[in-house]
Amino acid sequence: MKKIYLLKHFFALVLLSLIIEPVYLKAQSDECYIYGKITTVDKNNYTGEIRWGKEEAFWSDIFNSTKISNKFIKYLSKTDQNYLENDDNWFSIWSNKFINNEHYISHNHIFACQFGDIKTINITGKESVDLELKNGEIFYLKGGSNDIGTKVRIFDNDIGEMVIKWSRIDKVEFFETPNPLENKYGEPLYGTVETSNGSYTGLVQWDHDERLSCDKLDGDNKDGEVSITFGKIKSIAKDGRGSLVILKTGSEMFLTGSNDVNSENRGIIVTIPDLGRVDIKWRDFRKVIFNSGETPMCSGYNSYEEPNILRGSVIDIDDNSYSGQIIYDLDESWDIELLHGNLDDIEYIIPFRNIKKITPKNYNYSKVELKNGQKLLLGDKQDVTYKNDGILVFGNEDPIFIPWEKVEEIVFK
Repeated sequence: MKKIYLLKHFFALVLLSLIIEPVYLKAQSDECYIYGKITTVDKNNYTGEIRWGKEEAFWSDIFNSTKISNKFIKYLSKTDQNYLENDDNWFSIWSNKFINNEHYISHNHIFACQFGDIKTINITGKESVDLELKNGEIFYLKGGSNDIGTKVRIFDNDIGEMVIKWSRIDKVEFFETPNPLENKYGEPLYGTVETSNGSYTGLVQWDHDERLSCDKLDGDNKDGEVSITFGKIKSIAKDGRGSLVILKTGSEMFLTGSNDVNSENRGIIVTIPDLGRVDIKWRDFRKVIFNSGETPMCSGYNSYEEPNILRGSVIDIDDNSYSGQIIYDLDESWDIELLHGNLDDIEYIIPFRNIKKITPKNYNYSKVELKNGQKLLLGDKQDVTYKNDGILVFGNEDPIFIPWEKVEEIVFK
């Protein structure tokens, strides 16, 4: 009798797992999507899944613009200002400006963060927004990318799909995504991208654009023009001047004639948990295999914690140590902001909250250690080379400016 009871108990657990698992997988997938409310200039409200322009669809996607001003320049001494202004390394990227009748160096930087870190976006002009983070911090932004001035799509819960012009939008508010979503555009593209320098698994963004199963891959085969929804595709492999596409049905076709399948492709982006994203150029791309049967590893809106200021210690080449609030590259001050650097021509875009330590190695490279233990030698971009504008540290006394060439190591708390 005991054996029969245990067998019954075992089969009951198996049956229960079969019932629960599909619901869990769907909930996990739906948490990824951007969701919120759009209020128009006439105070009409629309609520549902949001796609920013034709691109951004997930909380891990990035909103880009330009900061209108740099509030940290005023903390530089006249000596530090002259040092930067007269240094040839910085000459091309610094400009002079008169503020309050005083002579200051002005350097405005790009702003970028993940949509999961944003509370609201208020449209203030044709090319400007006030962006509020979850902690209430507001950034005044203007231009800088196609995220500004674009149309915004929303799958309204009552009406269905709408495309709203930028000029009609007053405010966009973001909320946790319901599980499951009643209406959505498509499933996430999730898979493994093989490159000349290794493989990357995560959410896939094809040609800097397509990232949903409803999006289409365009090209020409020997019989004519082809347009295939990504939901039907098993794999894409670079092949000479085109690509070999294998469908889930097993059929194959060689496609050319479109930036989706040839060297005009703008790149393949992979979003990876605990890292950020990698942007792979077509010349480094080899193959992508879509893992449609697996659950994407992605985060819901509430899993993005409120932003924290960057804090830690900076050690200079003379072995002096300075601790406190860190302003990185005289610009980034929050852990939701992003560090850019290249590894073998593959661009890494990493939220500072994922970084443990940065160690400049020479003028062109820095070693970046992540909190997950991964170590990367990154170069080429301003954040990790001699082009970096230096570090400000706010401790117990006046802020200390440390030029990049004098930085030995930065350790974040």
